[in-house]
Amino acid sequence: MTVIRTSLLFILLLLASCYEPQRECKDFKTGTFTFTSEINGEEQTTTFVRTNEIEIDYFNGKADTSSVRWINDCEYIVKKLNPKYMAEEKSIHMKILSTTKNSYIFEYNIVGDPKKSKGTVIKTN
Repeated sequence: MTVIRTSLLFILLLLASCYEPQRECKDFKTGTFTFTSEINGEEQTTTFVRTNEIEIDYFNGKADTSSVRWINDCEYIVKKLNPKYMAEEKSIHMKILSTTKNSYIFEYNIVGDPKKSKGTVIKTN
């Protein structure tokens, strides 16, 4: 009986270790997207439109343009074209971790900074 349980546990672990999240990153290279985050305890939504080379963010009635440089199908670097502060001059590395039909989970960090954050983006168009 113990041999059967051990064998079943081994098979389950083997199957679980083979799981790889879906990553259809090419579907999210261009389009219109929304991203919701918490800022000062309040949910805020940003809408952005991305082409292969440009991303325009719309937040609180203001537009901001960034360049987009794709490293591979699932990773890209975003850099503000007209930074207003020193902190905005730094590039951000984005990595798509998994995708669904109309959304993706990603992680991001300032280039060179090991601290990473995660978020979810929804494709609206």
